[in-house]
Order: sequence, then structure tokens, then C-alpha cells
Amino acid sequence: MSAKRVFFHVQHLLGIGHLKRAATLCRALAAAGFEVTLASGGQPVEGLSLKGLNFVQLPPVSAADVSFKLLLDENHQPISELWKRKRKAALLEAWRAARAQVLVIELFPFGRRQLRFELLPLLEQAGEALVLCSVRDLLQSRPSREAEALELLERHFDHVLVHGDPRIALFEHSFGAAARIAGRLHYTGYVVDEPPQAIGEAGRGEVLVSAGGGAVGRRLLEAAIRARPLTRLRGLTWRVLAGVNADYLEELQRLAPPGIVVEQSRQDFTTLLRNCELSISQAGYNTVVETLQAGARAVVVPFSDGNEAEQGLRARLLAERGLLERVEASGLAPEALAAAVERAAGRPRPAAHDIDLDGARRSAELVRQWTS
Repeated sequence: MSAKRVFFHVQHLLGIGHLKRAATLCRALAAAGFEVTLASGGQPVEGLSLKGLNFVQLPPVSAADVSFKLLLDENHQPISELWKRKRKAALLEAWRAARAQVLVIELFPFGRRQLRFELLPLLEQAGEALVLCSVRDLLQSRPSREAEALELLERHFDHVLVHGDPRIALFEHSFGAAARIAGRLHYTGYVVDEPPQAIGEAGRGEVLVSAGGGAVGRRLLEAAIRARPLTRLRGLTWRVLAGVNADYLEELQRLAPPGIVVEQSRQDFTTLLRNCELSISQAGYNTVVETLQAGARAVVVPFSDGNEAEQGLRARLLAERGLLERVEASGLAPEALAAAVERAAGRPRPAAHDIDLDGARRSAELVRQWTS
């Protein structure tokens, strides 16, 4: 009997977290015996593990800024109607070629409204396929758009995979109409790759400072560099990872005094997390979940530009459980960050077993149940 086929659509516009999470889910589906096609609509990302997957790179689009109102094509020009038609045609051709029995769309209809030009035709062509929405624990939701999301969900989608732990964050925390679709919501646990079996010594006893892809992390990284001499951890090496999208690496390197190492990125990030004395980061889904999995003491500064509230809510919910310290971006200064570092450094390491981190395997298990 041939393997069931899954087609997974994902779009990252600013950071790389959506694509990274989607790839983790797709690898889990492949490990569970599915033939998986991952169609990515964002800029290519080097170093992403696609082992066992059929990967389709759609004509890439990115956001011009944190407002997400203007989308740019591969030539950094505003997308045109012609570009939209070509992109839609490429997506639908990939869908037909995959001959999938399962269609998974990341975030839409709860977000990615800018992609309705291609996602609505894709849903119309889904036919008898099982149609799923893959969504993180919390949304950047607007009440005025919930009715539209509900209508699309009820018309096109069979289930919603919520990649979170309801003991930490309920979907209704960021989507007020969650009760309307309670029968379609399935909490999977948080999605994170399995930790490396051989840990090694990289980053042992260091302070790790990171900002995901780095597109919006400059202010945090500069504040961390200036906060180091104000903390009890000033005698340790502080390792600052600017991120693959940071175009200010050399400026950070010039700012950093001896004892601070500034790098673009590291492939062994999770090893650094497991070995570090303390982590300082934003509160994006992937970074927070990897930090919790590593059992690292942590200080987070949630990204809040452009009225973004998702990271702030996640940080508050986790801080209330004593799993990390937070500093609001509006109050970010070296002194405030140093005070949070002092509090976090005096805490015991959090226990990873207190949180469901089995979301990738559980998602694949649910898809297998629904297609049996």
C-alpha cells in the first residue's frame, strides 16, 4: 500500500520561525510514513533540514516592514497583479503534482490574509482532501477579522492543529471566538525538534543572546551588550547571535568590548542553549520553546513593534508560571535588562517536563488517525 501524501503550505514574511516550525512538522509526518511536500512562499533559508521531504520553493515574497502591509517580490519590488497570477499558478501546479490526500495550510485563515489570492483557489481545488490548519499557540488576532476567519474555517477546514499546551495558553487567549470551533481544535503540544543526542561543551557557562533571524532584534542585542557590566554574570563570556537577516553585524562587533563574542548565527544553537548559564532573547515561538526544552534560565524581551501582541502574551503567561523573566520592549534599557538578568540568574533552572513539547509527533499521530 502506497504512503498517504501530505501537501504543506507555509509562508514566512519577516522572520524564519514559520518555516522552521513547518519543516519540523513535515519531518515528523515523513517519519510517520507520509510522503510530504513542503511548499514555501518566503525567502530561501540556508541550513534548513529538509531530509525526507519534497520541497517546493514558490516565487518568494517578504514583508517590507513590521506592518506587513506591503509585500515585496524576489526583486524587492511591490508585488503586482501579474506576479500574483504567476505565484498562484505555481502553487496550484505544485498541488496537482503532489496528488496529496491531505492539505495543511499554516496560519490561514487566522492570518496571512494577504495571500487570499492563492490560498482561496487552493482550497477550492482541495476536493476530497482532508484540509487542516496548522497554527501556533497564540495569534496576532484582531476581533474585527474573526468573523471572516470563522466563515472560511467552517467552509473549508476539517481540523485545526493548535501547536501549544492548553495548561500554558488557551487558543481563546488570542482568538475570542474559539468556542465556536471547539470541536475542530486539537492541542498538539509545542513543536520543537528533538535535542541532539551528543551535546558537547559548546557554550558551557556562557550567556547566550539571540534575536531569531535578526530582522527586528538590533535594539535588544545592543541593550544586552551594554547590560553585561551591570550584572553578576559580567565575568562570563556573552555570546551574541545577530541572526541570518541582520545587516548590522559589523556595527555590533565594534560595539562589543572584550568578553563579548558577536556572530551571525550558529548551527549548534540548541547545544548553546542547553549549556548556557542564561539566555536573553525575544519571545518568538521557536526560540521560547527551544529555551524551555533546554531547561535554560531565560530573560525575554517580546517584540511589540507594529502593534504585535503575540510575543508579549506568550511571555506574560510563561512568566506567571515562573518559567522565565520578561522585560517589556517599551521599557528596554540596559539597566532594566540587567535587573531581569539578576532575577533570572538567581532562579533554579526550569523543568522542561512541566510543558508538553511533543507537538510534532502528536500532530503526525493525529493526521494518521484522520487518514486511516
